Amino acid sequence: MSQSNSNWKDDFTNQLQANVIAINPSWLADMPIWQIAAQDWRSFAELAQKQGLRWVSGWVEQQSPDYIVNTIFEKKGLYLLARTQVGEDNAHVPSQAPVYPAANRSERHSQDMFGIDFSEHPDNRPWVRHKAWKKNQYPLRDDFPLTGSPEQITTADTDYQFVKARGAGVYEIPVGPVHAGIIEPGHFRFQAVGETILNLEERLGYVHKGIEKLAVNQTPEQCARLAARVSGDSTVAHGWAACRAMEQAAEISIPERAAFTRGILLERERIANHLGDIGAICNDVGFAFAQMQFSRLRELWLRGNAQYFQHRLLMDCIVPGGVSRDLSTEDCQAMLLEFQGLQKELDEILPAIDLNSSLEDRLFTAGFLSEQTAAAFGTLGYVGRASGQNRDVRRDWPHSPYDQLTFKVIVENQGDVASRVWVRVKEIFVAIKLLQQMLEKLPDGELITHWQTPDANSEGIGIIEGWRGEIVSYVRFNNNNQITRFYPRDPSVINWPALEKIVLNNIVPDFPVCNKSLNGSYSGHDL
Repeated sequence: MSQSNSNWKDDFTNQLQANVIAINPSWLADMPIWQIAAQDWRSFAELAQKQGLRWVSGWVEQQSPDYIVNTIFEKKGLYLLARTQVGEDNAHVPSQAPVYPAANRSERHSQDMFGIDFSEHPDNRPWVRHKAWKKNQYPLRDDFPLTGSPEQITTADTDYQFVKARGAGVYEIPVGPVHAGIIEPGHFRFQAVGETILNLEERLGYVHKGIEKLAVNQTPEQCARLAARVSGDSTVAHGWAACRAMEQAAEISIPERAAFTRGILLERERIANHLGDIGAICNDVGFAFAQMQFSRLRELWLRGNAQYFQHRLLMDCIVPGGVSRDLSTEDCQAMLLEFQGLQKELDEILPAIDLNSSLEDRLFTAGFLSEQTAAAFGTLGYVGRASGQNRDVRRDWPHSPYDQLTFKVIVENQGDVASRVWVRVKEIFVAIKLLQQMLEKLPDGELITHWQTPDANSEGIGIIEGWRGEIVSYVRFNNNNQITRFYPRDPSVINWPALEKIVLNNIVPDFPVCNKSLNGSYSGHDL
């Protein structure tokens, strides 16, 4: 641990003790676990916020007859797991959402899925339910069957109480959940005056898939495949995070060649998605030329994925203990030439974007997210880094191969749509340099290590910097090499609420480009 980390951790511990909050420390690999009394749950969050800790992720697990409530915090690359326990007959704990906005929807998710009462929560409306099960049923409890008891037709969710705005000239615009394109469903409720947006409220969860319930009693291989399908555009990142968590629980280390191959897969996934996003943002303001060019580059890149790894989206290349695909010498040489070709194409296309005054007029100052708001919401990836959040798991909590590579984390502070575009552009060039380093240093050796059955109750946490930002996966095993709890936290869970701030005081026609500049995953959110 660095000296700066040691200092803040000591200060934090002293602050807790001064406020009579007892902690019972233990460790999960290199992550400290602090057991907190339920009545001190919010006080702990208040002191964490004063110390500048970021709220990362929260989830609940049942260990009958009790429930364990978990929250991860982070500061300066050090992650800390806080944990409290409540009984089935007294399943309530103080909400952390008044302190950390990022905890709001996570706690509502746990409320709907486990029946945990987060007292004094600022918004205890149902979040995941959508009338798919009865009010007193909680799908992630052990006694709830996987198939549930679905009605032939689910009751329409028409009585959700959206926030109202009233006044002269104020009107509402409902958008979705079914959209004109092929995107997944989500509802956006605007209040506006003229064309100026006064308020936006999101309603998500329409594609709830039951990922957490499906994972129960699955083998490591099955869980890895499930994780890879949490959000299809982040299959590598989610697969790696889940496998890293399971490998931690099993106390195994993967071969170095496998770690480097995983890094190559992750950076290829990052480039493909950034190429697609840049074109889509330009298309949302009518600049079809850029959309066509970046779509072409993305298609060529995906064909490269298929050539080297037999899958355009790189699905199931990461498996527990290593990887299922190898690169030949010819593949490595072809990939280096591919990088040169992409760089040359970008050098020719990017000036057309940079010098386009019409594009500048639509993107600059649109969708502004201040550094203060970005920090308060804990925004991740290109959304956070475009608003001054200097955060990247690859640098701050490094693991192989990133602990052997040199790269720059791209950070800007303009906080608008244009800044989110240029962070993506620059991250493509950083990813190319990382790929070149990994190919040059790619070690010989095995692709997979022998799996060993984790001890009963073994748990693990995997954290990976996906293309949208930090992904967190948690797993716990039973004594039969099967999963008893799996929780994946996509960056979109943290970033979606920021969209409600990004669009304020923008005009209604700019909502599509503001939304695309964030590009949250509905599927990654709607577990």
